[in-house]
Amino acid sequence: MNKGNLIRFSFNFLLVVGVLVMGCKEKTAPKAVEATQPPVKKETPITVLTKIPEGIEVPKGMVWIPGGNFYQGAVANDPMAMGHEKPSHPVAVDGFFIDVSEVTNAQYAKFTKETGYITLAERKIDWEEMKKQLPVGTPKPHDSILQPGSLVFREGMVTNLQDYSQWWKWTIGANWKQPNGPGSSIKGKDNEPVVHIAYEDAIAYCEWAGRRLPTEAEWEYAARGGNGNGIHFWGDDVDSLSKNANTWTGEFPRTNDQSDGYVRRAPVMSYPPNGYGLHDMAGNVWEWTSDWYNSNYYKEQAATGKTQRNPQGASRAFNSINPYAVEKVIKGGSFLCSASYCASYRISSRMATSLDSGLEHLGFRTVLDAQPKQKDPS
Repeated sequence: MNKGNLIRFSFNFLLVVGVLVMGCKEKTAPKAVEATQPPVKKETPITVLTKIPEGIEVPKGMVWIPGGNFYQGAVANDPMAMGHEKPSHPVAVDGFFIDVSEVTNAQYAKFTKETGYITLAERKIDWEEMKKQLPVGTPKPHDSILQPGSLVFREGMVTNLQDYSQWWKWTIGANWKQPNGPGSSIKGKDNEPVVHIAYEDAIAYCEWAGRRLPTEAEWEYAARGGNGNGIHFWGDDVDSLSKNANTWTGEFPRTNDQSDGYVRRAPVMSYPPNGYGLHDMAGNVWEWTSDWYNSNYYKEQAATGKTQRNPQGASRAFNSINPYAVEKVIKGGSFLCSASYCASYRISSRMATSLDSGLEHLGFRTVLDAQPKQKDPS
């Protein structure tokens, strides 16, 4: 039994997941925004791979992202930028291939059919293993509780917007095949993004497909779509949100008015692509990256005064809010982000989530380095 089965059954985990994964903060009168773009320095741009090497074809369902230099992190005119998105710092990335959309239910189904893989949310819980990670003498929960499942968002009368535990419910039987809990199904939803995917579930798929997860720098560079100074991939106008991303419409988090046609997940590519032809880089579901989440990482990178080439993220995980947490960075926001409350659909937005987290608004997409051998997972 890995650490995931311990944390998934902790009520404290429910609260932490809500606080960190939702990544939402109430909008207040904008304060003066500090400049996050460092003064322009006469630094020679790092030469990176921009063109697809000869003899390599673009894999089906992917696009080529030409390498380049950019500033990773919040732009100077973003009033909703959070502290861990600052300061922006120079980064150079080599070109790479990335999925046009998030991995779908159909693609994940093909993977599990070929490999027999069982996701973390579906696995039987072994109490003998679990109790080794608990204080001595911890009583065994009733067998009716020790059942596999995942966290599902519950819409309704939330009395306290700061109490995120009101929004989430540990649901036995919730997994990628039953995304909203027992009785729900992915039948007829082949093109929706797969969810309830823990980090190891995403990695397993990547290994099968011969691919990998994007680094945070790669993800953000691709999300910008060539728009280096925009708050969103379409620009700075938040009023265009509903036209460009699947987010919450209505009174968040109590009532979704479905004015955009979707209550939860939307089929991939339902909204316009960014400048690189990528869909759902804002909204729909959060996406895993390979980087450890470290609250101090951006400050440490900026302090070097150097452009980082193909950064792999922090060397270790650290969350100042929860120093014992071991988490990865997720990007992009989800259908639970609202124009009136949550700002996680912004390009620079970044949140932390534990490796074992499986939620109904968390999925992933893959990337591929420029190399001859490629696999088609569609």
